[in-house]
Amino acid sequence: MDPFATLGLPRRYALDLAVAEKAHRELSRALHPDRYAQAGASERRDALSRAVAVNEAFRTVRDPVSRAEALMTLLGIAVGDGHEPKADPAFLMDMLEQREALAEARASRNAVAIADLRDALRATELGAQAELAAGFDSGRAAELVGKLGELRFYRRFIDEAQAILDDLSDCASTA
Repeated sequence: MDPFATLGLPRRYALDLAVAEKAHRELSRALHPDRYAQAGASERRDALSRAVAVNEAFRTVRDPVSRAEALMTLLGIAVGDGHEPKADPAFLMDMLEQREALAEARASRNAVAIADLRDALRATELGAQAELAAGFDSGRAAELVGKLGELRFYRRFIDEAQAILDDLSDCASTA
């Protein structure tokens, strides 16, 4: 499935997500089951199938990692386990240090330090996304597989830091 074609979007990494959301909303409205309530069973199934495809396409294009994976797959570039180069040792060491700092901040329940770590990695993630966008635009997608791996590391770290902050917030609000 080509999520870009499904939503009527150009095959680009640097997408205007507001445009993607608008396309999703319009297609979702057009394919809503209520519009097909009086239709035959096969037409209802077809509309439901297309609605599911639209929702999946939107989930893919709105997520930076999934969007890059989809573009690479459409370009015939294998991604995922076993297809990506080993990460740079300096990058891995930096991520290990970031994770240790996150663990220390979590142990001390230091929400400010956790938020600072999360925000710093968000800035790094945005830089990686800019590199991906430039690489895709210049036709260097095959060279970007390693950058996609880095983006996955950043995303996991940011999600973990946010989950810790959410847990700390929940504990504070119930105390």
